Amino acid sequence: MAEVVLKDVMKNYGSLYAVNNVSFTVEHGEFVALVGPSGCGKTTTLNLVAGLIPMSGGDISIGNRIVNDLDPKDRDIAMVFQNYALYPNKSVFKNLAFPLQMRKLPKAEIEAKVMQAAKILDITHLLERRPRELSGGQQQRVALGRALVRDPAVFLMDEPLSNLDAKLRVAMRSEIKRFHHNLNATVIYVTHDQLEAVTMADKMAVMHGGVLQQYDSPANVFANPVNTFVASFVGSPAMSLIPLDVVGKGTDVALKSPEEGWELPLSAQNARKATASSQGTVVLGARHSTLKLHKSPVAGSVPGKVYTVEPTGDVTFAQVFVSGAVVNVSLEPTAPIAPDEEVFVEFDQQRLHLFDGQTTNALKAA
Repeated sequence: MAEVVLKDVMKNYGSLYAVNNVSFTVEHGEFVALVGPSGCGKTTTLNLVAGLIPMSGGDISIGNRIVNDLDPKDRDIAMVFQNYALYPNKSVFKNLAFPLQMRKLPKAEIEAKVMQAAKILDITHLLERRPRELSGGQQQRVALGRALVRDPAVFLMDEPLSNLDAKLRVAMRSEIKRFHHNLNATVIYVTHDQLEAVTMADKMAVMHGGVLQQYDSPANVFANPVNTFVASFVGSPAMSLIPLDVVGKGTDVALKSPEEGWELPLSAQNARKATASSQGTVVLGARHSTLKLHKSPVAGSVPGKVYTVEPTGDVTFAQVFVSGAVVNVSLEPTAPIAPDEEVFVEFDQQRLHLFDGQTTNALKAA
């Protein structure tokens, strides 16, 4: 396996920058997920690493070797695609063997590599079948196997689970994670599903508009989002975000609703963050698990009105209108709550987030 380094990588089509000045390092044996909404540049970035499209600027190295001008076949990578790309008229064995035959390896070596990959992926019993005789999960394993037999320095995976149903996606997440663990493989994995990224990756590269927004472990991205986009994209339900005005000065600072006029006093640390905002406006962010609902006002609470209630079995989610924004709150399954009910939402001052109302970046205490 090998380290992959992207430095100031760019790809533009005229005035449109699909990838804009992206830099990050994938360490040897790391699993990195490129995640973001459709059109954010994640697949383009993967294709640049693979050499499938030319770069407009920057450098990419694989294993301490600049690969900017190398053909895909010379980059020591293997790709796993969303559509599996299996040959329908070839058996599983022949599908696995094909990339090795193209390299003109000896027949005995090809057979040994195919059998080894089949054993690792538990598909030995499928070797004589054709793709149409396989389930979606089995086809995905064959696609992984075809990458595995090449013994590449880096595995590149482009939304490999997107064609599977929800239950099978969960099962295959575990399969790919185990695949990575067993091989200590270097993997770059593209997905639009932030839950896949959080559960599988060592690090996440969150992209938006062709720009790398944050690159860190899933735990740190979840706990410390750098801006409102990352905060709203990572997490299920997403972080609730409420635009508010900053009033007061020193340590006597509160957030005021421009819609409803109420004020939420801030702790000394949060006051220092809020007063660092560029235009006296902030976006208050809070995860559903950090909020509490009350029937009457308590210290640190603000008024709201229940919009919907969604039981999910072990937890119930309430969506509450607060100052014109929808706030998600998780409750006990038996919580007595109903739509249109007037409630009060309590914020935990130790776990709320403050973002600049103009730049959308996370605020830090001055």
